[in-house]
Amino acid sequence: MEMEGIGGLRHLFMTVFLHGFASFMVIPAITDITMLALCPGQDECSLAIYLSGFQQAMIGLGTVVMTPLIGNLSDVYGRKSLLTIPMTLSIVPLAILAYSRKTSFFYAYYVLRTVTALVGEGSINCLTLAYVADNVSERERISAFGILAGFTSAAFVCGTLAARFLSTALTFQVAAFGSMLSTIYMRIFLKESLTGDDSTLRQPILKGGVPEVVDEGDVYSPKTIQVFKKIPSPGDLISLLRSSKILSQAAVVSFFQSLAEGGMQASLMYFLKARFHFNKNQFADLMLIIGISGTISQLLFMPMLATAIGEEKLLPIGLIMGSMNMFLNSISWAVWVPYAATLFSVFGFLVQPSIRSIASKQVGPNDQGKAQGCISGISSFANIVSPLIFSPLTALFLSEEAPFYFPGFSILCIGLATMIAFVQSLMIRASPHKTSNTICVESP
Repeated sequence: MEMEGIGGLRHLFMTVFLHGFASFMVIPAITDITMLALCPGQDECSLAIYLSGFQQAMIGLGTVVMTPLIGNLSDVYGRKSLLTIPMTLSIVPLAILAYSRKTSFFYAYYVLRTVTALVGEGSINCLTLAYVADNVSERERISAFGILAGFTSAAFVCGTLAARFLSTALTFQVAAFGSMLSTIYMRIFLKESLTGDDSTLRQPILKGGVPEVVDEGDVYSPKTIQVFKKIPSPGDLISLLRSSKILSQAAVVSFFQSLAEGGMQASLMYFLKARFHFNKNQFADLMLIIGISGTISQLLFMPMLATAIGEEKLLPIGLIMGSMNMFLNSISWAVWVPYAATLFSVFGFLVQPSIRSIASKQVGPNDQGKAQGCISGISSFANIVSPLIFSPLTALFLSEEAPFYFPGFSILCIGLATMIAFVQSLMIRASPHKTSNTICVESP
């Protein structure tokens, strides 16, 4: 397919914006809804922390398998076809809470949100990144990844702003409608990035390199003996990572950065709820500042800095700033400190686009779905491990049984995980890009 450049991605950007708007709108309210359903009238609730951590771990477990699978299948059947599945499924749990927020409906939401996120949590991001790689040259790719992340941040800002002024009931109703609208828009306007003439679609991931003729009576022909490799095995993912030292280094960075990010999702809101009695509006205000910082960073700073210094240097800058954000949050002594700490997140948003761009340049054009799926799978594995570590740690240090008084100790540990990623990122050096299409293929 001929490269269309960044300008040809406008419908993808709109799809990402609409879907992100619907998804992010409910985040400020979900903590209060969870606490109200499980521990009404309390500011500290270990059950809510553990259930949220369990959900995050289950979602991570599912996406470890599903994201590489969907990434692989998108190299065969196209990005648009595979995007339809997770985007459609994401409508269901939002519609439940749009109808009612009673305890029984919350549990229904909890179960269905867990099940549907197994498919959609990492798949949408993986597929949109692969779509960008299909349509943009390597020279422009880092800027395109940054702009895509910028639209996600802009959706975060708009969704959070809407949640700040809408009632809880109306928030979920608008979110459900927005999720349906994004799916319909994608199906109507987004063009498939892999066309029917693409050799990847005509001859998808083969089990063997040479067609096998089984019957001399022409019952089978070489064209019909094409064995699809549907599910990438752990050996395939290891083979892909071993094909490039830089790709394996990017995977290690992605693991520890995702470990920290997952820990923040599992712990930070409950820490702020217990420490400073944050409510929906304060969560929305904080997220709004973070979202605006991310939008500015990814839409303005990222294209300029990527051209000037490259993603290999942007990556450690983003990681060190992200760790400073966590360290400052961990010692919060006043309610304004978490707001001030968000200044460091301006550069923290550079991390994921930089990792994805580095990974994208290590594989050929027909393997973008596999590469992004492998990185997403590693990130998902980190999201399994993260709540198993940080949810109990947060619950312990927010309780009266803490071994010593340090309510933000789990947040400090999250910052240390980011520092490990920072040290690894310093070892990444630019090298000639790979163009091989033989990775992630099952041995005969």
